Amino acid sequence: MHKTLTVLALLAAVPLAKAADATRGQALYQARCAACHSVDFNGVGPAHRGVFGRLAGTAKGFSNYSPALKASGLVWTEANLDRWLANPEALVPGQAMGISLPDAGERADVIAFLRTIAKAKE
Repeated sequence: MHKTLTVLALLAAVPLAKAADATRGQALYQARCAACHSVDFNGVGPAHRGVFGRLAGTAKGFSNYSPALKASGLVWTEANLDRWLANPEALVPGQAMGISLPDAGERADVIAFLRTIAKAKE
């Protein structure tokens, strides 16, 4: 009984993670990412529609990748996008993106937004 109460007390003390908010993620994307990226068009950075499952450095029509990112072998999964957005240089030393999203909640929201645009434009 004592162990059960201890476990319940510990669980009660752990806050539940908030669900990612794709709507907030879209606003964050517009505010933090849109200067260089677009959902459908390459700019300073590559377009993001269809990013999930894509090999880093291979967005169609975008050729201005750093050699480090092209050689990384990284596939864009939720976990890799989270690590990338937290600290691109730590994930791929020598990469060219000069911005990060240090807040885990903001990263989750942006990734949730990217999930809503996951399918590549046909």
